[in-house]
Amino acid sequence: MQEAIWRRPAAAQAEAVRSAEASAVELVESHLERIARVNPHVNAVTQLMADRALEAAAATDRRRAAGEPLGPLAGVPFTVKETTPVEGVPTTFGVERFRDLVAPADAPPVARLRAAGAIPIGHANMPTLVLAGMHTRSELFGDTVNPWDPARTPGGTSGGDAVAVATGMAALGLGNDSGGSVRIPAQFCGVAALKPTTGRFPADHRVLGPDDPGPASQTLVTDGPLARTVGDLRLAYEALAGTDPRDPRAVPVPVYGPPLPGPVKVAVVADPGGHGVHPDVRAAVADAADALRDVGYDVREVADVPRLDEALEAYGLLTVTEFAPSWPVVRGLLGEGGDRYIAMAMERTPPATAAELVALMGTWLNIRRSWAGFLEEYPLLLGPSFTEPPVEPGLESRDRAGRDRVATAMRLCTATSFVGVPSVAVPTGLYAGLPGGVQIVGRAFREDLCLDAAQAVEDRLGVLAPVDPRPAV
Repeated sequence: MQEAIWRRPAAAQAEAVRSAEASAVELVESHLERIARVNPHVNAVTQLMADRALEAAAATDRRRAAGEPLGPLAGVPFTVKETTPVEGVPTTFGVERFRDLVAPADAPPVARLRAAGAIPIGHANMPTLVLAGMHTRSELFGDTVNPWDPARTPGGTSGGDAVAVATGMAALGLGNDSGGSVRIPAQFCGVAALKPTTGRFPADHRVLGPDDPGPASQTLVTDGPLARTVGDLRLAYEALAGTDPRDPRAVPVPVYGPPLPGPVKVAVVADPGGHGVHPDVRAAVADAADALRDVGYDVREVADVPRLDEALEAYGLLTVTEFAPSWPVVRGLLGEGGDRYIAMAMERTPPATAAELVALMGTWLNIRRSWAGFLEEYPLLLGPSFTEPPVEPGLESRDRAGRDRVATAMRLCTATSFVGVPSVAVPTGLYAGLPGGVQIVGRAFREDLCLDAAQAVEDRLGVLAPVDPRPAV
């Protein structure tokens, strides 16, 4: 091998294993060596699963030696967010009191990636209990560092996975997203990410015990992969999609839909809602628009997305209403200062009454109806995941002005999670030395259209990662 195999895309890593150019054990060992060198500087991988990963890799090599077919992700190491169970390993949510809660079984998306041949190599950091803010800092594991600039946040809440993928500690990351949690760290760390349509991937988001959460947690949260290339994101998408008896929400929709007639129309909105956008982010959207235009997409700037502010208000009311009954207990789990982000939201927005909640369910459906009509005219929407470059760590929890600034900047992520449509985040290059990127939103269950467009952007603008962490100055 002329180069360290961890540097290759996941597709090339798997091909090396299938062709016997490299063993799966060698592939895992290469990533473990990279983790040993890099993780002390960025603190992204929280629970290393070295022995388990090497055992799984040896089993892959035995299957290859026996002539058995190997999956599309054969031997590829991936990280798993601390929210998501891996059999035999604690699922801590970054909470001290959950340190010893060993998972009895893999979560559905972990099982699906394993079935495709991928190997979990470690858990990855996140904000405490997902609720402590956008910056990836947990009570149990501390702060994760953005490898491009330690003075900027890596984003969150899947920031540990984004950093692990960006620095080559894993070829793939498995995060989740309920308002930007894979897309924002993808933009901040220079990698790609997919938030699927609600119901596309089977999942299990129960925290403790057999009881399921309320409607917000059931519907807004979707598991999603992160990768360094759009091609690798596509492989993960194909592995994760489908039904599972453990999740009645997952629907049997084809992974690829029919081709659309004529050039595909793309609506461009660089400043959703007219609340302001940083010049570097506007430039990233323009760069992506030019890339799509150059390969034949019908790219058109439009006035705005449907009912943005109404969607943000409804999202906030729905989530606050769901959190309110358990907030006194949850607040005690968040550690010192970890409650500030949610507490500011609770202070501003009182929970809905029963009658208001019933009306809110109708509003939710009506906003989704408006978006479906918009995406019928424009099958794709191009815009920012976050309307600023990476901000300083903990800005959203510092004070109300910081919280409002971050909530405003992530507004397109929040709205698209609320309406349940798919989105792919893709890098567009460096701006003032920091990674920039966009998201490409599509019709429900047309992740394939989003991936196709993201591939066109990547083909024109290139890949940013892997990157070596930059020292603090």
